[in-house]
Amino acid sequence: MNILQNIHAVDVHTFSWCMARKHRVTLTRIGRAVSFSADGPLYAFLALLLWFAGEATLMLVLVLGFLVERILYLVLKRGFKRNRPADALDNFNSFIIPSDQFSFPSGHTSGAFFMAYCLSEWFPSMNMILYFWAANVGLSRIFLGVHFPTDTVIGALLGTSCAALAIGILI
Repeated sequence: MNILQNIHAVDVHTFSWCMARKHRVTLTRIGRAVSFSADGPLYAFLALLLWFAGEATLMLVLVLGFLVERILYLVLKRGFKRNRPADALDNFNSFIIPSDQFSFPSGHTSGAFFMAYCLSEWFPSMNMILYFWAANVGLSRIFLGVHFPTDTVIGALLGTSCAALAIGILI
């Protein structure tokens, strides 16, 4: 248990450093837009576009992989029940209202890295853009005050792992 307390202490310290930055208002505005780009309904819309564009295999990978990712995400969320920064830290309020109660792992980050990995396999020339976007989704969740840094790191690992699994199974 001591290692989890140490990780949490480092997480709180890093989170506090992120919250103290001078350009907080600008980062919050940008963070809202980046975070919105990783909302789930947009992924469903993209899957439909891919289907109509003749990328049925990619669409199948996205559906299967995202299903696995969401199941694991929910199991982890409900298993760890880690409080969000606004609930864990005194005198702190996040800049948005989170979609659920618990913090660990970050679902937005997981979904973004899942999409970045899958789309990079089909469109390798977009690799840098996709991973830049995914990393910024994770950062936006921290700067909006709804996740600690390790929530986003584990979210990135979860999304990447589920994408690799889905591609490995279906390709």
